[in-house]
Amino acid sequence: MTTQPSVLRADARRNRERILEAAVRAFSEKGADVPIDTIAKAAGVGSATLYRHFPTREALVEAAYRNELARVCDSAAGLLADNPPDRALRLWMDRFIDYLAAKHGMADALRAAVATGADPFAETLDKLGTAISTLLRAGTDAGLLRPDTDPLDVGFSLAGIALVTSAPDQRDRAGRLLDLLLDGLRHGAAEPAPGP
Repeated sequence: MTTQPSVLRADARRNRERILEAAVRAFSEKGADVPIDTIAKAAGVGSATLYRHFPTREALVEAAYRNELARVCDSAAGLLADNPPDRALRLWMDRFIDYLAAKHGMADALRAAVATGADPFAETLDKLGTAISTLLRAGTDAGLLRPDTDPLDVGFSLAGIALVTSAPDQRDRAGRLLDLLLDGLRHGAAEPAPGP
């Protein structure tokens, strides 16, 4: 069981975040068998500190995956605060594609964690559905996006784009496909009702 970040001191929270960032990089670049000591060193902490937060490799893999998922899903509100809803959705789509690329790199580590009984994906659809729904609803309310879109359809479309453009040299193509997807989401949008 991992320590919950909400009850950690500020320095422990920073250590935890550095460990999770180092873990995502290490698992993505070096695979599931990267030594835990390597991750601790990359995070600038000792192995004992890493094990206090994450007592097993599986706990670390699960927490790293969920942290990345939360980061991309939680960014929707901030993007909406700073951008028109259709632009916020497009920026969020870029973040989601980058998240899927990191997840693809962590695939071996995630498979190993699942094989031990961990379920890092338990909350994935709910979190993604909520983030995409928030973005779509804001776009629909503003008259910028069509109102008949299922958030999971958008999520699966994004996953498909990520799948066919997973090679690093395909990132530009992914951007063009995201633009096409957004154009489809704009098609049939109603103009917002005039204000009072």
